[in-house]
Amino acid sequence: MNTPPLLLHVFPSFAVGGAQVRFIALANRFGPRWRHAVVSLNGETEAASRLAPDVPFELLPRPFAPGAGGAARLAGIYGLLRRLRPALLVTSNWGSIEWAIANLAARCAHLHTEDGFGPEERDRQLPRRVLARALTLRGSDVLVPSATLERVALAQWRLPAARLHRVANGIDLARFRPGPAEPLMDGEGPLIGATAALRPEKNIGRLLRAVALLRTEGVPVRLAILGDGPERAALEALAAQLGLDSQCRFLGHVADPAAAYRAMDILALSSDTEQMPFAVLEAMATALPVASTNVGDVAAMVSTENRPYLAPLTDDGLASALRPLLLDARLRLATGKANREKAASDYDQEAMFTILARLIDRVAGL
Repeated sequence: MNTPPLLLHVFPSFAVGGAQVRFIALANRFGPRWRHAVVSLNGETEAASRLAPDVPFELLPRPFAPGAGGAARLAGIYGLLRRLRPALLVTSNWGSIEWAIANLAARCAHLHTEDGFGPEERDRQLPRRVLARALTLRGSDVLVPSATLERVALAQWRLPAARLHRVANGIDLARFRPGPAEPLMDGEGPLIGATAALRPEKNIGRLLRAVALLRTEGVPVRLAILGDGPERAALEALAAQLGLDSQCRFLGHVADPAAAYRAMDILALSSDTEQMPFAVLEAMATALPVASTNVGDVAAMVSTENRPYLAPLTDDGLASALRPLLLDARLRLATGKANREKAASDYDQEAMFTILARLIDRVAGL
């Protein structure tokens, strides 16, 4: 039996997030078709637990010592690439750009994925990064999920259109579906859910303040926050300061997010920057309405019926998007139904799998 080709994936973090969820779904779908090695640059590896047992997979340490200088890091990366000679190097976002730089010398087949920006690039592209992407990625294939990122890659990074691939994220419609579920928390009133890594760009503080505003108006509301991250302690303190102790629960990482969505009445997304967030797709597939900041491709993703509930990047704006959904159960149901129909028609993950598998094999020369 032939050994499956090796794909080497480099993530700034292998915690659960959009890029990691897409990789896991693809790896689980195709099982032993490829072997996978993953480098997590910050050492977080929680996403590995979601891989199926039949996926050939290993975690690799960073090939350089903590605190190593730029030249030492590049030398370590180059050495690993030359030793492994993967059929395809797959890098993820700005945090892995050194691997793309080292690969200019190692010359492995390369697919770079961009899923969005951190808070430092929320409002504008940083000139140094624009130049680095333009110079480093011109000879690589680049994958983006959103029209926003596609425009940036063409207009600002000046990447060749022939090597830029926009592939919409897809969702498992059989797993993420409406239905009964165990409650996420006690109490009365509609339940808002938020699923996010607790990092600055997700701006969960905005959501907490919006909920506090609604509570002062007497709007019935509960909030469950799924996910973890460096801001959790500060956000828990903010919730207490806002008097939300009985209305808000931080649930951390949840083993079965699909069941958690079924326990929600509304999904809220409060981010400062997104592109094509999986949380919105998961909520749509579960027939939930979405109240979101108007970021990235969210307006194009949701149903026409859901677009009135997109908000500017303010506390008041998000509260205004949530208010009618909290007060009208029939509106929630109708909006959620339209979202489920849009997810089924436009975002079935099988279409994503077919396109991505073909792209991986072509770029790798398989």
